[in-house]
Amino acid sequence: MKVARALGLSTAASAVVLCAFLGVGMAGARGYLDNFLAYRGFAPPEEPAFVTRPGTVERVNVPSAALGGRAQETYVYLPSGYAEQPHRRYPVLYLLHGFPGRPLAFLQTVQMGIIDDVLTTQQRAQPLILVMPFGSTGTFNDEEWVNGIGVGNGWATFVSGDLVHYVDQHYRTIATAGGRALGGLSEGGYGAINIAVQHPREFSVVESWSGYERPDKLKSIFGSNLQLLAANDPRALVRHAAPSLRAIGTYFWFYSGSTDQFRKQNAAFAHELGFLHLPHTYRLVYGGHNWAIWRDNARAAYLAAATRLT
Repeated sequence: MKVARALGLSTAASAVVLCAFLGVGMAGARGYLDNFLAYRGFAPPEEPAFVTRPGTVERVNVPSAALGGRAQETYVYLPSGYAEQPHRRYPVLYLLHGFPGRPLAFLQTVQMGIIDDVLTTQQRAQPLILVMPFGSTGTFNDEEWVNGIGVGNGWATFVSGDLVHYVDQHYRTIATAGGRALGGLSEGGYGAINIAVQHPREFSVVESWSGYERPDKLKSIFGSNLQLLAANDPRALVRHAAPSLRAIGTYFWFYSGSTDQFRKQNAAFAHELGFLHLPHTYRLVYGGHNWAIWRDNARAAYLAAATRLT
């Protein structure tokens, strides 16, 4: 009886230890996964010691009629010195994430906030307000940053209208096209170009980081007969928008990785911009279609916007 009881206690103790071990292991695995999703295998962002007044990030919910009245999650990075200079107005760089993706990746992985702080502190570029909206109803819901089928799917109108209006109303911005840049990575790069050519008087700088110009044939977005596809094809739209784009001097800055499948699309689009006499820079840089190339070129992207905005 005593032996059986002792064995029972031993088994129970072993079970407790095993559960504790598994619990620690699962917590560790979850922590690793969370860390990877936030930083994509890179070290967490850390401000250099010489940056004594880093910028601040705010999470806001932007009400949008284009999205059916929903308030959409958005992050705003206010540059170093924003609070201390209450009469100064700032240009804005809007950044659209890829798919699947979340807006905080621009701060956590690409480290655009630190780039803003460093270049501002070193007086190598003017400070920018960074605005990073969430372009979906879920991380794995693909919306392409377009006005898709159905009610409440006006993602392009959300960006060009509701979001711009909200930011101009709540922050000290330069509320003209000359004070706004629109950029994005991967699908967000497509979204930036597509929105800019559809609304040619809203943004004076357009950036695409490893984006594309040929929209995916997604019936869930463009309709069962792809009836909305032509209305979201920048290759065709840019010719119609060219006079307006030239009138405000819109500048296109974009790049592809040397092994990126979209490099031929981008090279063809650069050729089209040249034919239309639209100012642009297209770069073929070493790399593929990944976070490493977006981090490596983030400083150049910031400077491309900061040096041309009012």
